[in-house]
This record gives sequence, structure tokens and C-alpha cells, in this order.
Amino acid sequence: MADNSAVMAGIQRRPDVRYSALTPNMKGFEGALAAGADEVVIFAAASEAFSQRNINCSIAESIDRFAPVVQAAKAQGLRVRAAVSCALGCPYQGEVSVDAVADVIERLQGIGSDHIGIADTIGVGTAGRVKAVMERALRLVPVAELSGHFHDTYGQALTNIYACLELGIHTFDASVAGLGGCPYAKGATGNVATEDVVYLLHGLGIDTGIDLDALVDAGAFISDALGRKPVSRVANALLAKRAPPA
Repeated sequence: MADNSAVMAGIQRRPDVRYSALTPNMKGFEGALAAGADEVVIFAAASEAFSQRNINCSIAESIDRFAPVVQAAKAQGLRVRAAVSCALGCPYQGEVSVDAVADVIERLQGIGSDHIGIADTIGVGTAGRVKAVMERALRLVPVAELSGHFHDTYGQALTNIYACLELGIHTFDASVAGLGGCPYAKGATGNVATEDVVYLLHGLGIDTGIDLDALVDAGAFISDALGRKPVSRVANALLAKRAPPA
């Protein structure tokens, strides 16, 4: 996070892309505004235990902290996207109830959030559980303003995305080459690899507008810079096909 302003400044922006910035407090919002973000992102856990360990406050207190951030964003004409973290499970308390997720959604909507993302922060969710949570969320959120954020710790992220697609949900967070993780959960991997999600969607006949080969190139570039292989199985398979025969 230390160099996020430099990253935003170095991006060659496209008119058809919305550039978002995570804003945990007013200082973060001011930085996002200075960097020219189109949208700010706030977050609240569905687990009291995670909220205390992650940001040292209760869920209710975290919502109160974000209220002025939302107000400031609205005053500047920016969209506000809110994430419900640990919606499918918590590394400290274990199971998280559907009611707890719904409660946080309502609280985030109450302070003016435009969009709600359901996040499986530690990647423990399975399709049946995801479907139950998303069905409840759809009672509160229009389908166009609901998204999924699935880490692939247990290899269930693509299955969970498919379960969402069956409900009409069509917006998902993904990470090139599967980069990332969660510092508060041992063993948690990064968000689902973008390459794998795009391959799934193209296989279903869904036009994403994304060039998969170019995406694989981007993932290979950053993975090489980090000295690691892409986590994406699709990327590794396509890169292997490109390699000259031994």
C-alpha cells in the first residue's frame, strides 16, 4: 500500500475502465481523491472477531468510521463500493451466519454505499454456502450492484463463481496471476486468478472483451518480476503450450 499513489499516477488510463481505491479512513479518501480515483472502496467484516483483529474495533464502530468517508465521496460525485469481508467464514470465529452478512449489508447501505461485494476473504466457501448467502443478499441488493470476491485457498473459487452466475450475478473481483492473500489468515491464498475466471466465462460463451493471451502475458510479466510462477492453472497451461519443444 505504500506506493499506491505512484501506481495510480503511472497508470495509462482508459475511458472505459473505472479505477477504484481502497479507503480505510479519511486520510485514505484524501489520497484517493488526489490520485484521481473514480470510485472508493470501504469494507466491514461480517465477523466481530475478524473486525477486532483486523481494524481493532467492532463492526458497528467500523461502519461509523466509514460514514464520513462515504459522505465525502458523495460530495465529490464518486461512487462508493462496499465489501463484506469474511462473509463465508472467519479464521477466528469459524462459521459466519447468513443473518450476520445481511446485517452488515443493511448497515453499509444505510450509510450510502452504491455497491455491495460479498467477500470470501479466506477462501473457505463452497457453492452451496455461497448460493445461500447470495440469495439472501439479493433480497437487499439489485443484482447489478452485487458482486463476488473469492479467494482460492481450497480450490473452490471458480465453482463459487459459477454458483453466482446461476443466480444472475455477473460482477467478480479477480487477481492477475492469483496474486495476493490475507495476512490475518494462515494459509489463505490470493484472490481467484483472473486468467482462470476469463477462461471459464469464455467457455460458457460469455463475451468479456478481454484478450486472454494478453492477460496471460501480463500475469507472466508480474510473476517473473516477483520470482514466482503464476498461480493460474490456465496461465501455466497456455505458457507451457507456447514453450518450444525440448
